[in-house]
Amino acid sequence: MDQLHKKFTDSEVKKLIERYLDGQIKRTHLEKILGIKRRRICELVKIYRNDPQGFSIGYNRKKPTRKISDNTQEAIISELEFEKGLIDDVNIPLRSYNYSYIKDRIYQGYGMKVSLSTVIDRAKKYGFYKKRKKVKAHDREVITNYVGELVQHDSSHHRWSPSASEKWYLITSIDDYSRFMLYAKLFRKETSWTHIQALEAVTLKYGLAYSYYVDCHSTFRFVQGRDSLWRKHYLVTDGIDPQWKQVAEELGIDIIYALSPQAKGKVERPYRWIQDRLVRTCAREDVDDILGAQRILEKEIHRYNYKQVHSTTGEVPYFRFARALDEGQTLFREFVVKPPYRSIKDIFCLKLERTVNAYRKISINTLVLKVNGTPGDKVDVKIYPVNNNISQFRIWRKDELLDIHRVKNSELKGVHF
Repeated sequence: MDQLHKKFTDSEVKKLIERYLDGQIKRTHLEKILGIKRRRICELVKIYRNDPQGFSIGYNRKKPTRKISDNTQEAIISELEFEKGLIDDVNIPLRSYNYSYIKDRIYQGYGMKVSLSTVIDRAKKYGFYKKRKKVKAHDREVITNYVGELVQHDSSHHRWSPSASEKWYLITSIDDYSRFMLYAKLFRKETSWTHIQALEAVTLKYGLAYSYYVDCHSTFRFVQGRDSLWRKHYLVTDGIDPQWKQVAEELGIDIIYALSPQAKGKVERPYRWIQDRLVRTCAREDVDDILGAQRILEKEIHRYNYKQVHSTTGEVPYFRFARALDEGQTLFREFVVKPPYRSIKDIFCLKLERTVNAYRKISINTLVLKVNGTPGDKVDVKIYPVNNNISQFRIWRKDELLDIHRVKNSELKGVHF
């Protein structure tokens, strides 16, 4: 039935129809010869009878073009001009146009529906077009079989809002199997504590992941350089465990290190997607504070998790994540506070070791705390920042909680969270 014009010429079909109308061949034979159904035969006969001389089986594939309104045209050009201003600003991390974003923006901001091809057509017509650079092909295959098998964790430092006077850190955690974004938050400073907070949030909400995939940043791994002529190194790589690593290992989470930026590709691609949307929306809404940017980020993460079909998995991340959980296809483990610990503050915390002096006190730089211990005791100091003003110090001697102190963060000189 399909592609009849590729099998026969107009004249061949015309002669067959004339023979059919003259009673020389039966309809069933005509159907077999042409490979079409009765309905199509009737259509061809009708076309022939209406215009025997102009009979043709060719398709007229030209569709009438729908002219967009002047208001829609102005909205497209206005958004493209705004995009160009962002791209031309060297201080803003955008280097190409995002026509899909403009299409969505026109619908959300102006209430106008427009196709992506129309936006691209106007961009090329009015000079708002940059040819994309060719990038090296990369492996986009999902290598894990379970949710929670591998969580990719990283941070990115950018000027996320053009109206802001400072750069912020975006810290995210993404499940490798489902590509579901488990955590995303903006911080003014990147510290060990901000990454511990991220680990705490994911663990309390979803459970203990089997492994984390991170880079070799000093927050996650101590890497010693080579010996030099003036200095002899005695500590080798991993000779000291950073705070985040201590927490992860105590939870029984395996840590895998990416040895190059290219190896972090799976988490970098969502970053680029979020970066595009976050920067562009902050610019259009003139956001100049981190709280406003965080609200926009949460909307974009919701869109990414619950509405966007991922190009690699072909599924919406949330539905892939939820289906895996329903089918027991998960390596997330239930998190519980195990004895002797009494609180999550004993686990998700910064850790120090101190020795009780003769006055039954310990010192942390200029801070001195009294301890209900014996002089010479080795104690573990677990620091949990409750908020921006106060931190809780929990003093442990082996499996015994000796003291709990609350200290103003302003008094913790030299202690970096």
